[in-house]
Amino acid sequence: MAQTVTDPIAVMKRYELKYLLNAEQTAYLKKRLEGHMQVDQFGLTSIASLYYDTPDYRLIRASLEKPSYKEKIRLRSYGLATEKSPVFLELKRKADGVVYKRRVQSTIPQVERFFAQPGEAVPAGQINREIQTFRDFYRELIPACLIIYDRTAYFEPEGDLRLTIDAKPRYRVEELTLEKSMDGIPLLPEGWTILELKVQNAMPLWMAEILSAGNIYKSSFSKYGEAYRQLLLKTSA
Repeated sequence: MAQTVTDPIAVMKRYELKYLLNAEQTAYLKKRLEGHMQVDQFGLTSIASLYYDTPDYRLIRASLEKPSYKEKIRLRSYGLATEKSPVFLELKRKADGVVYKRRVQSTIPQVERFFAQPGEAVPAGQINREIQTFRDFYRELIPACLIIYDRTAYFEPEGDLRLTIDAKPRYRVEELTLEKSMDGIPLLPEGWTILELKVQNAMPLWMAEILSAGNIYKSSFSKYGEAYRQLLLKTSA
């Protein structure tokens, strides 16, 4: 069963590399990771991310154009949320391949007030000011898409490599709340997963060799982007 987790990390700067894996590649990778990496203390974790966007989807449309700089904002929960449980409001930026993430812990009612009227998501602080500036710049940000997946995270005991495997990625554009359920429409064919490598510096040689031997190649896949693409296909059919 997927576990619930709270994550204290507030600021991140790293490279994130993404790969799409079929069921065979996923099994191969997990086997080859033995002796190199360990599953973190939380094991399998169900994650839900509620993406906010303008009514005309300005943020995701700009992101899909693959600019050198892009940004997004989302509200994340680990497992189903309640009005009192911790959720994390995240501002994620990517510039020239480097990912910068800012996050603050909050609650659903507090975040709803934050987007509905001027004010703060949490007590004053530098990260909160960055998030508030982002909201004020785009003016009208509303819940646009809910992305859900079941994540297994790995860490390298003697290095800085972090790795996640996201299974059963799915989305909803209705019932846009973290409190309702973890159900959604599949983003990928049955058995496919999303691999993300997160490094501060260079990828270890042993990891590069594992990917090469498994014919695992980098992809520019975006969960929110794929959900938006599928939504466009449905509305134009």
